[in-house]
Amino acid sequence: MRILKYRKTDRPRAVNRKRHADNAERVRLHVTTGDDVRVMRGEHKGSTGKILRVLPKTGRVVVQGVNIVKKHRKARRPEEQSGIIEMEAPIHASNVMLLDPKSGQPTRTKWRIDTDGTKERLSVKSGEPIPRQR
Repeated sequence: MRILKYRKTDRPRAVNRKRHADNAERVRLHVTTGDDVRVMRGEHKGSTGKILRVLPKTGRVVVQGVNIVKKHRKARRPEEQSGIIEMEAPIHASNVMLLDPKSGQPTRTKWRIDTDGTKERLSVKSGEPIPRQR
């Protein structure tokens, strides 16, 4: 008599593991929530704003007043009003640059570890530390 085998048990299980790990990996970003940034590429090039949200899984950020889209919203409760609302859509983090706290110009950042072991971001242009606003 033939032994019954299910097909799912025969296939190698690690086939999709690496792809899932790559997709679920979070992107290391150079900006955080509350930073002042300037958009360097795209339709909204040159506009500045504050970062409202950071999406590390997709590597995108939501900047205040940039990439405004209209969204059709349905009322969830009877007293709520449905309609078209305007909201900020995410843009890729590589298209924004952090603003220097001293001059207000776009700058790259570097990291420094202090003697007490805390990490802090430094502006490449002026050398000033960039405070984290949480």
